[in-house]
Amino acid sequence: MDTPQDPVAMSPAMAIAYAIGLPATLLALVFAPVGSLSWYPGWIFIAVLAIALALSTLAVARLNPIIFRARSRFQPGTKGWDKALLWIMLPAMTAIIPLATLDAGRMHWSAMSLPLQLLGYIMLIAGIAGTGWAQAVNPFFEPGVRIQSERHQRVIDSGPYRVVRHPGYISALLMFWGMALALGSWWATVPAAIASAILVLRTAWEDRLLQAELPGYADYAHRVRSRLLPGIW
Repeated sequence: MDTPQDPVAMSPAMAIAYAIGLPATLLALVFAPVGSLSWYPGWIFIAVLAIALALSTLAVARLNPIIFRARSRFQPGTKGWDKALLWIMLPAMTAIIPLATLDAGRMHWSAMSLPLQLLGYIMLIAGIAGTGWAQAVNPFFEPGVRIQSERHQRVIDSGPYRVVRHPGYISALLMFWGMALALGSWWATVPAAIASAILVLRTAWEDRLLQAELPGYADYAHRVRSRLLPGIW
């Protein structure tokens, strides 16, 4: 049997670009629509997001460091239909934050209660934690859908995968809706709903691919019935 081929590590230049570009992009998404850096709910949102992501990243780095290579880029063999879905889902996902801050920080179209905003933060943190848990136990957690034959991909049925077959996706749904609610915007639930619909479709198509092409997955699907919501779907 061939030796499994792990993904290539991110180059130092790319790592630096990510380290600088991602925080700068987040700042722009939050504050450019508001037109001011003094909007304190934006800083609360960034602080909560940064702390939750930092804790999740530290845990994953200790438990499953190879995941950072796997997640660094779309790997060869990613399905064309998945790329097409992502062309719709990623812009919708990205639009949640600037639309929410434009609404809540400048235009004040929405009136959302504090308990709902707190629920949004709970959903956001739960989504980040769930994603981290899935990444910690699954070395094949890549950004694109494909069969990772060069890595000897196998079925993962530990951790959250004992409960649902796609825990990373339900975590993403929590983050989509959590961001909109945490920032206090009903309008931001529109791109959240679009991104969610595409993600549910992606879940169904990916699951069909795995059952057809990944050895052992059909048996796993028979044991763990739910794709996203235990006892529902």
